[in-house]
Amino acid sequence: MQNFKFTVFFIILSLFVMNSCGGFKYTPSRDTPTKAEDRARKNIKEGRGVSLGNAIKRGTTYEFSTSNPMWRASLETLDFLPLTTVDYSGGIIISDWYSDGGNNESIKISLRFLSNEVRTDSLKVIVHKKKCVKQTDCRISLLSDNKIVSELRSTILRKAALLEKDGKNKKK
Repeated sequence: MQNFKFTVFFIILSLFVMNSCGGFKYTPSRDTPTKAEDRARKNIKEGRGVSLGNAIKRGTTYEFSTSNPMWRASLETLDFLPLTTVDYSGGIIISDWYSDGGNNESIKISLRFLSNEVRTDSLKVIVHKKKCVKQTDCRISLLSDNKIVSELRSTILRKAALLEKDGKNKKK
């Protein structure tokens, strides 16, 4: 009984599917367009197909990190640091803790890209400072209006402006 119900359901479903595809209508090959786009338009006009409109676009836009001067300038500026997170699509670069000497202080730099344009407000620089008295006793603070923050931002913007200028000159 269970097998019979499945067979009947399958036959009814098959009839609906074949009916929605245009049934068993015969079309001579001389009436069928040779180009795929023309065939698709004809089938849609006759009600035999589905149109998604502009939901699927053929062209794509690729953004490579090498074509973004802000990104390149930031990586060139921070090339001495060990980096933990570098995410171009998310627009963020985070360094690991870095210390240049024997003192117990280290810094961690985060760059957030707010836009691809070379402007001062398109880059957010965050610097954290860690000072350790012992290995287990460390204090972390945020350096907001610091000389390091302003120097990093100005260096990156300067390099980005030069890279952008060189890129425009190469296009000419």
